[in-house]
Amino acid sequence: MVAAAPGLGIDKIGVAAADPFTVLKERLVKHREQGFESGFEEPDLDKRTDPSLLLPEPRTILSIAVAYPSKLKDAPVSEPGLRRGILSRSAWGEDYHHALRRRLDKLAAWLIERVPEARLMSMVDTGALSDRAVAERAGIGWSGKNCSIITHEFGSWIYLGEMLTDLPLPPDQPVEEGCGDCTRCIDACPTGALVGPGQLNAQRCISYVNQTKGYVEEELMLKIGNRLYGCDTCQIVCPINKGVDFRHHEELLPDPEVAKPLLRPLLQMGNREFKEKFGASAAAWRGRKPIQRNALIGLGNFRDSESVPDVARVLTEDPRPELRATAAWALGRIGGEAAEAALSEALAGEREQEPAVREAAERALRQIRKVSSGSRGEL
Repeated sequence: MVAAAPGLGIDKIGVAAADPFTVLKERLVKHREQGFESGFEEPDLDKRTDPSLLLPEPRTILSIAVAYPSKLKDAPVSEPGLRRGILSRSAWGEDYHHALRRRLDKLAAWLIERVPEARLMSMVDTGALSDRAVAERAGIGWSGKNCSIITHEFGSWIYLGEMLTDLPLPPDQPVEEGCGDCTRCIDACPTGALVGPGQLNAQRCISYVNQTKGYVEEELMLKIGNRLYGCDTCQIVCPINKGVDFRHHEELLPDPEVAKPLLRPLLQMGNREFKEKFGASAAAWRGRKPIQRNALIGLGNFRDSESVPDVARVLTEDPRPELRATAAWALGRIGGEAAEAALSEALAGEREQEPAVREAAERALRQIRKVSSGSRGEL
């Protein structure tokens, strides 16, 4: 099976026993008690840790890993008036859910051809089991302090998937932990979401925050920078990932204009255009609202004065209050007379009825005027 893996498009395959993940369950219970869950996970902790609840009498779990690129070739330049955002590397090429399911389907066909009576159940990311826990047990790599599975061959730039089966296959040995005393990922986390080695407070993780659909606290907006989807900081700083860039899967290669898109055009993008541009990427699963909100955050953090008309149009015309409030914040960050005028216009009379938007606009206006008065005082 290991020899067949490359022909199936699989870079690494491991075998684990299908015993319950008892230690993981203890960690998940504590994780929930601390309020560290993202809410995207399978809510039933028993299903997340007991394979027998998913497939009757399982004997084995197969774990697969597929490497993806970490470097963007011919990356477009971000410059004033043409500022760009960035998608995390896991969303650069084709949606990995589709890419890995195809490979798991091929692996299933390979197994059924040899053992027709075998029972199989495949999962990618959205399945109940923890991809990382399975991969760790199957010897794919070790669980790093950044909560990623790290391999000696591909670093942590890998997608994971697994297959439950009743086939009694000999298990592989786990890989020895290789982080040592290094804490670069913990030290570099922009929001302190890595609260300890292998411990993540998902509520503060930028990768989680910029996939939500609601309002974002100012503290976190400042940390998001120009990230439109996900966050790679804890992987970029990992010394094991240095120089690692595998590009042998064509469908996972990035389109630079998708991976690093212009921000201003995103603001007025309709559903159809959004699907045409981002529909093949994993970044599209939450729809366009989070991407557009994050584009506003990016323009605000760039203090891109040339984008004021575009941001102001969102503030006055967009039907979604979360985007209008974010636009107000962005104008406050950008500052200047044009931004001040746009905020004043939005607040005139009873034009804006949403309290959260009015509050954001008033706060932004105060910020601009404070900066302006301070500048006059220096003259």
